[in-house]
Amino acid sequence: MEHHLGIALPNSFKQVLLNFSSDFSFRWFLPDNLELLNKFRGIFSGRPNWNLQQIIEIDEGRRGWVEHVFPNPEDEYDKVWHNKLAFMEVGNGDYFAFDLSEQGEYPIVYLSHDDGEGHGFIIANNFIDFINNWSRIGFVGTEDWQWMPFVESKQSGINPDGASAIEFRELMNFNI
Repeated sequence: MEHHLGIALPNSFKQVLLNFSSDFSFRWFLPDNLELLNKFRGIFSGRPNWNLQQIIEIDEGRRGWVEHVFPNPEDEYDKVWHNKLAFMEVGNGDYFAFDLSEQGEYPIVYLSHDDGEGHGFIIANNFIDFINNWSRIGFVGTEDWQWMPFVESKQSGINPDGASAIEFRELMNFNI
């Protein structure tokens, strides 16, 4: 896989692939009639997933966006799409990806194809932090408007200990 991609997969991702699962997916939906507080109103589902066998195909999708829509690495918006490895499709044209331009564990970033508010946000410092932090808010999303209440800045990542996360867990009766 790494040979075909031309890069070494991030260590935290390899640890999860080898010690937990190389193919993981589940999905949940809130009842249609459930009314959430205004700041959580965009949350309707969750869909964590990754599959080692699909990474090449997923990243080819990202590369297609780069080639046809975001080709200019000098453009502020376009450059966020460059030097990444997409590992999760959101389902609306957006992706979660490893930022290969950063050294170390390669942070997880959000790539929006249509000027979404979360475009370029760092979601976590590495894959294990991503799964740990995202799980503590019930894996809400994957669309950026669902997880945005749980980030404090473009660089903060999902904060599972922030006021919004605590409030959401109480609202949903999550005991963690």
